[in-house]
Amino acid sequence: MRAVRLVAHGGPESLELHDVDVPDPGPAEVLVRVAACGLNNTDVWTREGSYGAPGPPAGWLGPLDFPRIQGADVVGEVVAAGGAPGQDLVGHRVLVDPAIYSGAGPDALPVDILGSERDGGYAEQVVVPASCAHPVDDSPLEDVELACLPISYGTALGMVDRGGVRDGETVLVTGASGGVGLAAVQVAAARGARVVAVSSGDKTERVREAGADEVLDRDAGDLATAVRDAAPGGVDVTVDVVAGPLLEQLADLLAPGGRWVVAGALAGHEVRLDVRALYLRNLRLVGSTMHTPAQFAELVEMARGGRLRPVVARTFPLAEAALAQAELETRRHVGKLVLVP
Repeated sequence: MRAVRLVAHGGPESLELHDVDVPDPGPAEVLVRVAACGLNNTDVWTREGSYGAPGPPAGWLGPLDFPRIQGADVVGEVVAAGGAPGQDLVGHRVLVDPAIYSGAGPDALPVDILGSERDGGYAEQVVVPASCAHPVDDSPLEDVELACLPISYGTALGMVDRGGVRDGETVLVTGASGGVGLAAVQVAAARGARVVAVSSGDKTERVREAGADEVLDRDAGDLATAVRDAAPGGVDVTVDVVAGPLLEQLADLLAPGGRWVVAGALAGHEVRLDVRALYLRNLRLVGSTMHTPAQFAELVEMARGGRLRPVVARTFPLAEAALAQAELETRRHVGKLVLVP
Protein backbone atom coordinates (compact mmCIF):
# COMPACT_ATOMS: atom_id res chain seq x y z
CA MET A 1 0.00 0.00 0.00
CA ARG A 2 1.02 3.65 -0.27
CA ALA A 3 1.73 5.66 2.85
CA VAL A 4 3.25 9.04 3.67
CA ARG A 5 5.92 8.63 6.33
CA LEU A 6 7.46 11.31 8.52
CA VAL A 7 11.16 10.44 8.46
CA ALA A 8 12.49 13.16 10.81
CA HIS A 9 11.50 16.39 12.50
CA GLY A 10 11.66 19.24 10.00
CA GLY A 11 9.79 20.94 7.17
CA PRO A 12 7.20 19.49 4.79
CA GLU A 13 10.03 17.77 2.92
CA SER A 14 10.28 15.40 5.90
CA LEU A 15 7.06 13.76 4.64
CA GLU A 16 7.84 11.09 2.04
CA LEU A 17 5.51 8.90 -0.03
CA HIS A 18 6.49 5.21 0.14
CA ASP A 19 5.21 1.78 -0.77
CA VAL A 20 4.98 -0.18 2.49
CA ASP A 21 3.57 -3.49 3.64
CA VAL A 22 -0.07 -3.60 4.65
CA PRO A 23 -0.09 -3.86 8.47
CA ASP A 24 -1.53 -6.99 10.06
CA PRO A 25 -4.21 -6.48 12.74
CA GLY A 26 -3.52 -8.08 16.10
CA PRO A 27 -6.04 -10.15 18.09
CA ALA A 28 -7.97 -7.10 19.32
CA GLU A 29 -7.41 -4.92 16.23
CA VAL A 30 -9.02 -4.25 12.87
CA LEU A 31 -7.65 -3.16 9.50
CA VAL A 32 -9.37 -0.07 8.09
CA ARG A 33 -9.27 0.98 4.44
CA VAL A 34 -8.89 4.75 4.79
CA ALA A 35 -11.57 6.73 2.96
CA ALA A 36 -10.49 10.11 4.32
CA CYS A 37 -8.07 11.50 6.92
CA GLY A 38 -8.29 15.00 8.36
CA LEU A 39 -5.26 17.20 9.01
CA ASN A 40 -4.62 18.96 12.30
CA ASN A 41 -2.21 21.54 13.68
CA THR A 42 -0.79 18.77 15.86
CA ASP A 43 0.45 17.08 12.67
CA VAL A 44 2.49 20.17 11.86
CA TRP A 45 3.73 20.69 15.42
CA THR A 46 4.77 17.03 15.65
CA ARG A 47 6.54 17.22 12.29
CA GLU A 48 8.38 20.38 13.37
CA GLY A 49 9.35 18.91 16.76
CA SER A 50 7.21 21.11 18.98
CA TYR A 51 5.63 17.79 20.01
CA GLY A 52 7.38 14.45 20.07
CA ALA A 53 10.97 15.69 20.30
CA PRO A 54 13.30 14.79 23.20
CA GLY A 55 12.73 17.03 26.21
CA PRO A 56 9.57 18.71 27.43
CA PRO A 57 6.97 18.64 26.03
CA ALA A 58 7.68 15.26 24.46
CA GLY A 59 4.27 14.19 23.18
CA TRP A 60 2.09 11.85 25.17
CA LEU A 61 4.53 9.01 25.74
CA GLY A 62 7.90 10.55 24.92
CA PRO A 63 9.94 11.20 21.77
CA LEU A 64 8.60 9.94 18.44
CA ASP A 65 9.91 6.85 16.72
CA PHE A 66 10.78 7.35 13.04
CA PRO A 67 9.57 6.70 10.48
CA ARG A 68 6.03 7.48 11.59
CA ILE A 69 2.82 7.60 9.56
CA GLN A 70 0.86 10.61 10.79
CA GLY A 71 -2.90 11.16 10.73
CA ALA A 72 -5.31 10.91 13.65
CA ASP A 73 -8.65 11.66 11.95
CA VAL A 74 -9.65 8.47 10.16
CA VAL A 75 -12.89 7.31 8.59
CA GLY A 76 -13.05 4.23 6.42
CA GLU A 77 -14.24 0.65 5.99
CA VAL A 78 -13.13 -2.24 8.17
CA VAL A 79 -11.72 -4.84 5.76
CA ALA A 80 -10.24 -7.37 8.19
CA ALA A 81 -10.15 -8.28 11.87
CA GLY A 82 -7.34 -9.93 13.78
CA GLY A 83 -9.63 -11.67 16.23
CA ALA A 84 -13.16 -12.07 17.55
CA PRO A 85 -13.52 -8.55 19.02
CA GLY A 86 -13.51 -7.00 15.55
CA GLN A 87 -15.30 -9.58 13.43
CA ASP A 88 -18.68 -7.84 13.68
CA LEU A 89 -17.11 -4.63 12.33
CA VAL A 90 -15.92 -6.09 9.00
CA GLY A 91 -17.68 -4.37 6.12
CA HIS A 92 -18.85 -1.40 8.19
CA ARG A 93 -17.97 2.26 7.72
CA VAL A 94 -16.32 3.42 10.94
CA LEU A 95 -15.15 6.62 12.58
CA VAL A 96 -11.96 5.96 14.55
CA ASP A 97 -11.35 7.31 18.03
CA PRO A 98 -7.65 8.24 17.80
CA ALA A 99 -7.00 8.01 21.54
CA ILE A 100 -5.80 5.29 23.86
CA TYR A 101 -6.83 6.33 27.36
CA SER A 102 -5.33 6.32 30.83
CA GLY A 103 -8.03 3.97 32.13
CA ALA A 104 -11.33 2.29 31.41
CA GLY A 105 -13.68 4.91 32.85
CA PRO A 106 -15.81 7.32 30.81
CA ASP A 107 -13.73 10.32 31.93
CA ALA A 108 -10.28 8.84 31.27
CA LEU A 109 -7.73 11.07 29.53
CA PRO A 110 -5.77 10.39 26.31
CA VAL A 111 -2.22 9.10 26.71
CA ASP A 112 -1.54 7.77 23.20
CA ILE A 113 -2.68 9.22 19.87
CA LEU A 114 -3.05 7.67 16.43
CA GLY A 115 -0.44 9.13 14.10
CA SER A 116 1.82 10.10 16.98
CA GLU A 117 2.60 7.13 19.23
CA ARG A 118 1.51 4.68 16.49
CA ASP A 119 1.03 4.76 12.74
CA GLY A 120 -2.03 6.64 11.54
CA GLY A 121 -4.15 7.52 8.55
CA TYR A 122 -1.77 9.14 6.03
CA ALA A 123 -2.01 5.79 4.28
CA GLU A 124 -4.34 3.62 2.24
CA GLN A 125 -4.89 1.30 5.22
CA VAL A 126 -4.36 1.51 8.96
CA VAL A 127 -4.61 -0.82 11.95
CA VAL A 128 -6.55 0.42 14.99
CA PRO A 129 -7.93 -1.20 18.15
CA ALA A 130 -11.35 -2.70 17.49
CA SER A 131 -12.70 -0.80 20.50
CA CYS A 132 -11.79 2.49 18.76
CA ALA A 133 -13.75 1.76 15.56
CA HIS A 134 -17.29 3.17 15.83
CA PRO A 135 -19.80 2.25 13.10
CA VAL A 136 -21.28 5.25 11.29
CA ASP A 137 -22.98 3.51 8.36
CA ASP A 138 -26.18 5.44 9.01
CA SER A 139 -24.57 8.90 9.23
CA PRO A 140 -25.74 11.36 6.56
CA LEU A 141 -22.26 12.93 6.59
CA GLU A 142 -19.87 12.23 3.74
CA ASP A 143 -16.53 10.58 4.43
CA VAL A 144 -14.61 13.85 4.13
CA GLU A 145 -16.98 15.46 6.64
CA LEU A 146 -16.65 12.61 9.12
CA ALA A 147 -12.86 12.88 8.84
CA CYS A 148 -13.09 16.40 10.25
CA LEU A 149 -14.53 15.23 13.55
CA PRO A 150 -12.17 13.28 15.85
CA ILE A 151 -9.46 15.76 16.85
CA SER A 152 -11.05 19.13 16.09
CA TYR A 153 -14.59 18.40 17.20
CA GLY A 154 -13.46 16.08 20.00
CA THR A 155 -11.19 18.85 21.28
CA ALA A 156 -13.95 21.46 20.93
CA LEU A 157 -16.44 19.25 22.76
CA GLY A 158 -13.90 18.64 25.51
CA MET A 159 -13.28 22.38 25.87
CA VAL A 160 -16.98 23.24 25.98
CA ASP A 161 -17.60 20.52 28.59
CA ARG A 162 -14.60 21.45 30.73
CA GLY A 163 -15.66 25.09 30.54
CA GLY A 164 -19.11 24.13 31.79
CA VAL A 165 -20.85 26.04 28.98
CA ARG A 166 -24.53 26.48 29.76
CA ASP A 167 -27.56 27.65 27.81
CA GLY A 168 -27.65 31.43 27.56
CA GLU A 169 -24.02 32.05 28.52
CA THR A 170 -21.69 34.18 26.42
CA VAL A 171 -18.82 32.21 24.91
CA LEU A 172 -15.81 33.84 23.24
CA VAL A 173 -14.07 31.64 20.65
CA THR A 174 -10.59 32.61 19.45
CA GLY A 175 -9.07 31.33 16.21
CA ALA A 176 -12.63 30.72 15.07
CA SER A 177 -11.89 29.98 11.41
CA GLY A 178 -9.59 27.02 12.10
CA GLY A 179 -10.54 23.39 12.65
CA VAL A 180 -10.97 23.48 16.43
CA GLY A 181 -12.21 27.08 16.52
CA LEU A 182 -14.96 26.55 13.96
CA ALA A 183 -15.94 23.31 15.68
CA ALA A 184 -16.15 25.19 19.00
CA VAL A 185 -18.46 27.78 17.41
CA GLN A 186 -20.80 25.01 16.27
CA VAL A 187 -20.68 23.01 19.51
CA ALA A 188 -21.17 26.04 21.77
CA ALA A 189 -24.06 27.28 19.63
CA ALA A 190 -25.64 23.82 19.83
CA ARG A 191 -25.45 24.09 23.63
CA GLY A 192 -27.51 27.29 23.48
CA ALA A 193 -24.67 29.71 24.13
CA ARG A 194 -24.37 33.17 22.62
CA VAL A 195 -21.15 32.89 20.61
CA VAL A 196 -18.77 35.79 20.01
CA ALA A 197 -16.05 34.65 17.61
CA VAL A 198 -12.67 36.18 16.77
CA SER A 199 -11.39 35.73 13.23
CA SER A 200 -9.77 37.68 10.39
CA GLY A 201 -11.75 39.99 8.14
CA ASP A 202 -11.90 37.83 5.02
CA LYS A 203 -13.25 34.85 6.98
CA THR A 204 -15.83 36.47 9.23
CA GLU A 205 -18.88 35.68 7.09
CA ARG A 206 -18.03 31.97 6.94
CA VAL A 207 -17.65 31.91 10.72
CA ARG A 208 -21.01 33.64 11.12
CA GLU A 209 -22.60 31.03 8.85
CA ALA A 210 -21.24 28.33 11.16
CA GLY A 211 -23.32 29.69 14.05
CA ALA A 212 -21.54 32.66 15.62
CA ASP A 213 -23.83 35.44 16.82
CA GLU A 214 -21.11 38.06 16.42
CA VAL A 215 -17.77 37.85 14.64
CA LEU A 216 -14.97 40.26 15.51
CA ASP A 217 -12.09 41.02 13.17
CA ARG A 218 -8.93 40.48 15.19
CA ASP A 219 -7.02 42.89 12.94
CA ALA A 220 -9.54 45.77 13.03
CA GLY A 221 -8.49 48.10 15.83
CA ASP A 222 -8.73 47.48 19.57
CA LEU A 223 -9.89 43.88 20.02
CA ALA A 224 -10.43 44.22 23.78
CA THR A 225 -12.81 47.14 23.22
CA ALA A 226 -14.66 45.18 20.53
CA VAL A 227 -15.09 42.20 22.87
CA ARG A 228 -16.25 44.48 25.68
CA ASP A 229 -18.85 46.06 23.37
CA ALA A 230 -20.02 42.63 22.18
CA ALA A 231 -20.23 41.24 25.73
CA PRO A 232 -21.00 44.18 28.06
CA GLY A 233 -21.82 41.77 30.89
CA GLY A 234 -18.50 40.00 30.51
CA VAL A 235 -17.53 36.70 28.91
CA ASP A 236 -18.62 33.57 30.77
CA VAL A 237 -16.34 31.15 28.93
CA THR A 238 -13.43 31.71 26.54
CA VAL A 239 -12.59 28.78 24.27
CA ASP A 240 -9.03 29.58 23.25
CA VAL A 241 -6.66 27.95 20.77
CA VAL A 242 -4.48 31.06 20.29
CA ALA A 243 -3.09 31.95 23.76
CA GLY A 244 0.02 34.18 23.70
CA PRO A 245 -0.66 37.91 23.99
CA LEU A 246 -4.37 37.34 23.35
CA LEU A 247 -4.76 35.63 26.72
CA GLU A 248 -3.04 38.52 28.46
CA GLN A 249 -5.14 41.02 26.53
CA LEU A 250 -8.57 39.47 27.05
CA ALA A 251 -8.45 37.59 30.37
CA ASP A 252 -9.68 40.68 32.23
CA LEU A 253 -12.90 40.55 30.20
CA LEU A 254 -14.07 37.37 31.90
CA ALA A 255 -17.13 37.86 34.10
CA PRO A 256 -16.75 36.95 37.79
CA GLY A 257 -16.70 33.16 37.97
CA GLY A 258 -15.69 32.98 34.31
CA ARG A 259 -13.68 30.18 32.76
CA TRP A 260 -10.83 30.39 30.25
CA VAL A 261 -10.24 27.04 28.53
CA VAL A 262 -7.09 26.73 26.43
CA ALA A 263 -6.14 23.93 24.04
CA GLY A 264 -3.61 25.56 21.75
CA ALA A 265 -0.89 28.17 21.50
CA LEU A 266 -0.98 29.46 17.93
CA ALA A 267 0.24 32.90 19.07
CA GLY A 268 2.79 31.68 21.62
CA HIS A 269 3.04 29.33 24.58
CA GLU A 270 4.47 31.76 27.13
CA VAL A 271 2.13 34.30 28.73
CA ARG A 272 2.13 36.79 31.60
CA LEU A 273 -0.83 36.64 33.94
CA ASP A 274 -1.68 38.45 37.16
CA VAL A 275 -2.87 35.58 39.36
CA ARG A 276 -4.63 38.01 41.69
CA ALA A 277 -7.34 38.35 39.06
CA LEU A 278 -7.84 34.57 39.18
CA TYR A 279 -8.53 34.31 42.89
CA LEU A 280 -10.14 37.68 43.57
CA ARG A 281 -12.74 37.13 40.84
CA ASN A 282 -13.06 33.35 41.20
CA LEU A 283 -11.86 32.74 37.65
CA ARG A 284 -10.74 29.39 36.30
CA LEU A 285 -7.92 28.77 33.83
CA VAL A 286 -8.39 25.29 32.41
CA GLY A 287 -6.08 23.26 30.20
CA SER A 288 -7.85 20.88 27.83
CA THR A 289 -6.46 18.22 25.54
CA MET A 290 -8.82 16.37 23.23
CA HIS A 291 -11.73 14.36 24.58
CA THR A 292 -12.74 11.59 26.98
CA PRO A 293 -14.38 8.28 25.96
CA ALA A 294 -17.76 9.68 26.99
CA GLN A 295 -17.25 12.80 24.89
CA PHE A 296 -16.19 10.81 21.84
CA ALA A 297 -19.28 8.62 22.22
CA GLU A 298 -21.36 11.81 22.21
CA LEU A 299 -19.52 12.97 19.10
CA VAL A 300 -20.30 9.68 17.34
CA GLU A 301 -23.99 10.09 18.15
CA MET A 302 -23.87 13.63 16.72
CA ALA A 303 -22.30 12.21 13.56
CA ARG A 304 -24.91 9.48 13.25
CA GLY A 305 -27.69 12.00 13.65
CA GLY A 306 -26.13 14.58 11.36
CA ARG A 307 -26.37 17.16 14.15
CA LEU A 308 -23.06 18.73 13.11
CA ARG A 309 -22.05 19.63 9.56
CA PRO A 310 -18.28 20.15 9.43
CA VAL A 311 -16.84 22.66 6.98
CA VAL A 312 -14.38 21.10 4.53
CA ALA A 313 -12.10 23.77 3.12
CA ARG A 314 -10.17 21.60 0.67
CA THR A 315 -9.21 18.00 -0.06
CA PHE A 316 -5.84 16.64 -1.21
CA PRO A 317 -4.70 13.28 -2.59
CA LEU A 318 -2.40 11.25 -0.38
CA ALA A 319 0.67 12.09 -2.49
CA GLU A 320 0.17 15.79 -1.67
CA ALA A 321 0.29 15.40 2.12
CA ALA A 322 3.32 17.71 2.35
CA LEU A 323 1.52 20.34 0.28
CA ALA A 324 -1.54 19.95 2.49
CA GLN A 325 0.49 20.56 5.64
CA ALA A 326 2.14 23.60 4.05
CA GLU A 327 -1.33 24.93 3.21
CA LEU A 328 -2.46 24.26 6.78
CA GLU A 329 0.37 26.44 8.07
CA THR A 330 -0.79 29.43 6.01
CA ARG A 331 -4.13 29.55 7.89
CA ARG A 332 -5.79 31.05 4.85
CA HIS A 333 -8.64 28.55 4.84
CA VAL A 334 -11.89 28.24 6.81
CA GLY A 335 -12.60 24.78 8.17
CA LYS A 336 -10.67 21.56 7.66
CA LEU A 337 -8.18 20.19 5.16
CA VAL A 338 -8.63 16.49 4.38
CA LEU A 339 -6.52 13.82 2.66
CA VAL A 340 -8.39 11.39 0.41
CA PRO A 341 -6.19 8.33 -0.29
